[in-house]
Amino acid sequence: MDTTLHDPIVGQLLDGRYRVDARIAVGGMATVYRAVDTRLDRVLALKVMHPALAADVSFVERFIREAKAVARLSHPNIVAVFDQGAEGAYVYLAMEYVAGCTLRDVLRERGALQPRAALDILEPVLAALGAAHRAGFVHRDMKPENVLIGDDGRVKVADFGLVRGVGDVTDTTGAVLGTVSYLAPEQIEHGTSDRRVDVYACGVVLHEMLTGAKPHGGDTPAQVLYRHLNEDVPAPSQAVPGLAPELDALVAAATAREPEVRPEDAVALLALTREARSGLTDAQLDAVPPQARPEAGAGAESRTTVIPRVLPAEAGEAPNRTSRLETAPPGRTPPARSRGRIAAPRQGVVVAILAALLALSLGAGVWYINSGQFTRVPSVLGRSEQEARKRLTDEGLDVKVAEGFSDAYGRGTVMGTDPEPRSRVRGGGPVTIVVSRGPASVRVPDLRGRTLAEARSALKKDGLAAGVVSEEFDDTVARGSVIRTTPAAGTDIRPDAGVELVVSKGAAIDVPDVTGRSADAATAELEGAGLTVRISATRVNSTVAEGSVVRQSAPEGARLARGDTVTLTLSKGPRMVSVPEVTGQKADDARKTLEAAGFTVTVERGFPYLGDTVGKQSVAGGDKAPEGSTITLTTKGL
Repeated sequence: MDTTLHDPIVGQLLDGRYRVDARIAVGGMATVYRAVDTRLDRVLALKVMHPALAADVSFVERFIREAKAVARLSHPNIVAVFDQGAEGAYVYLAMEYVAGCTLRDVLRERGALQPRAALDILEPVLAALGAAHRAGFVHRDMKPENVLIGDDGRVKVADFGLVRGVGDVTDTTGAVLGTVSYLAPEQIEHGTSDRRVDVYACGVVLHEMLTGAKPHGGDTPAQVLYRHLNEDVPAPSQAVPGLAPELDALVAAATAREPEVRPEDAVALLALTREARSGLTDAQLDAVPPQARPEAGAGAESRTTVIPRVLPAEAGEAPNRTSRLETAPPGRTPPARSRGRIAAPRQGVVVAILAALLALSLGAGVWYINSGQFTRVPSVLGRSEQEARKRLTDEGLDVKVAEGFSDAYGRGTVMGTDPEPRSRVRGGGPVTIVVSRGPASVRVPDLRGRTLAEARSALKKDGLAAGVVSEEFDDTVARGSVIRTTPAAGTDIRPDAGVELVVSKGAAIDVPDVTGRSADAATAELEGAGLTVRISATRVNSTVAEGSVVRQSAPEGARLARGDTVTLTLSKGPRMVSVPEVTGQKADDARKTLEAAGFTVTVERGFPYLGDTVGKQSVAGGDKAPEGSTITLTTKGL
């Protein structure tokens, strides 16, 4: 059944530019369509947010963040974003389009992969994530659905829908984002996400490629989350006996439950992966796995929502060896391709067009050759990209855009065209404008003393990006202002690179001990030290006088920043406890009985002080006294 027939956006011209041809994928947040950019006449993937979510500001911000984040990442194994915009209820991204399949498709068709094939997929994935990590970004949603394998064997990381700068948001107070089977323990327990959550997810994906199944299963998402928190990822060789120990060690390193034990980022994990591969023999790399199949429910994972085109390999990039995937192990069938993503052959259309052109040329060829055939390329050097586009399109020329580095032309201005200015081009071109990215290296500005917002703005202006943001106490730099950067000010780095910022928390305040003091006195002392005080609505029984402080959220000696909050819990007085009857008992036995009931005991000896039997107690047995109060016992004389 053609489900696109009932999709209202199919057939529309979105934003006056993108003709939507067909729906090719549906996800929880957006739908992906095959579309044509009518200005540049190229096929692309159009990712359109569900209209119901477009009214939610947080969803829209996350959607736009994807475009901005991925646009900064230039790597042959990362899907590129061309454009972002909105029309009415539709918020969209224009992205690369490629024919191929996802790693989920491969695992669903084949189950476990040979180690060589698994490593051939993992290495370019880690190369892509490494570029993102070193630029200051975290993917946060790595899974087989987001690993695309092109028809030519290229591997690309897709769907940076959850990407964030490492320092933009280090903690989430809402729902945990990501797919449960690939979430790191710290994402589940604390909502924190740094580079090592991607490392953990890649370790889970490697386990799944080697065994054909996820390491932690369960009937409900809660069960899966519990196992990620409380159980180590099992060695792949437990499911597939005979796998090399180096592969077990690689999975164990990537999926350590304590983030500080894992490799610090994808670059470090890539180094470990290559080291592990170098220690394997051909027989170990080409070991044929058993007929393992993915566990039930594997298809329930969220579907891939970005369909990229394949880029040519760049010099110096990690080699892609996924051509081995084209030949299935004995007894297997090759994976079914996602033909919904592949453009239909156009040979018939081409033949028809050529025939029509031939017919026209017989009657009008002389006119075409002698008039209107060529257009001169106007000079747009030094103009902004927008100005250059308008100037060329006004001349009837199609425009393509490339980028380059230049010391002579400012960032964002045109540094050259192909063909060159004053050249003659046939018909509408196309003409490629080369837009300057500024110098080939950018000097990190001195940001000390600037607010975080000012620092980010300055970095963006200079063609750099704010990366990890951390905080330290500093009594010389105002709270919220930058102490230092990594790389340091004055360092020359590549454009668009991430710069880590260390921001001041202000001077440290040593928290005083205010337990036992009245609420007013404790509040005055803490506020006098520069702290904010909150009184808990819940009071507890205590031997401390009613209304006095029983405990404080930050203990004595803890270091806080000015304005940080200390919560105080007050006493509602002691519990009233029934006093045991102990007259007639030996003094030691009576003491033990009363102390077990929660009282303090003193013993007074009756003259002539030789008796040891309790003759009297200060509170009669059966009466009630405050817990912790003192009961006096008097012994009988002889």
